[in-house]
Amino acid sequence: MNAHKTPRKIIIDTDPGQDDAVAILLALGSPEDITVLGITAVAGNVPLALTEKNARIVCELAGKPDTKVFAGCDAPMKRALVTAEHVHGKTGLDGPVMPEPTMALTAGHAVDFIIETLRAEPAGTVTLCPLGPLTNIGVAFEKAPDIIARVQEIVLMGGAYFEVGNITPAAEFNIYVDPEAADIVFKSGIKITVMPLDVTHKALTTAARVDAFRALGTALGKMVAEWTDFFERFDKEKYGSLGAPLHDPCVIAYLIKPELFQGRFVNVEIETISELTLGMTVADWWGVTDRAPNATFMSEIDADGFFALLTERIGRL
Repeated sequence: MNAHKTPRKIIIDTDPGQDDAVAILLALGSPEDITVLGITAVAGNVPLALTEKNARIVCELAGKPDTKVFAGCDAPMKRALVTAEHVHGKTGLDGPVMPEPTMALTAGHAVDFIIETLRAEPAGTVTLCPLGPLTNIGVAFEKAPDIIARVQEIVLMGGAYFEVGNITPAAEFNIYVDPEAADIVFKSGIKITVMPLDVTHKALTTAARVDAFRALGTALGKMVAEWTDFFERFDKEKYGSLGAPLHDPCVIAYLIKPELFQGRFVNVEIETISELTLGMTVADWWGVTDRAPNATFMSEIDADGFFALLTERIGRL
């Protein structure tokens, strides 16, 4: 199917997180569709020292220790860091016992890597894939505004419309942690595709879907099943759902099989001032303002197709 397709060049910006880890595995297991130029870690689900370590652990588990992993910003642009150990555990990858990584961090700062890569690659050929708070991207755009026009697309996990908040009543975690960075991104004029909670809460890890990972019979399949077993306990208790949403792999799945998703091109503004709704993605879903659309907000997913893709690609690693 992809014989004539050039793999999409991406930078994964991430704060692993069990679902971030699965997203990284999906990307690394799909070389005919995706070339991972590098992985940039940011503080989010857990502090930076753990997110950069977790990114390296995942690359090694995937058998891809040559992947470039950079440490980035350890705090939001203008705020104190808020983390999510209550969801992901104290390591960010709680569940199975994780090995210590042997691969080293790549020298240099994540923000500089993003800037240098966008300047070095042909304009319009690099997609940014933020899976966590948008700090590294916001700082890069502020530091080097010339790179903005060189970005092919930003495909990110964050925000919500109908589902609204998961860290506050109004805000999704990734946007809430650094709303100023999110505001910079959404006002950049770049083509933006968003995987909000409205989509990710339709991609639930049911028992059968987790069993399919385990049935791969590989160390990695077992690891993914154990991550999701741990991760889903929080959401089952909170939402009364059958499983947990695998938020971040939706970003990578969209790059491989966009037909799995449906959404609308709407205006999205980020709330940066209100105490009550800080970090809210105010999506003009019904076109009630005259603000120009700036992001494609996804609302539907073929969940069975999504999990089939995940299982197949992770089974390759």
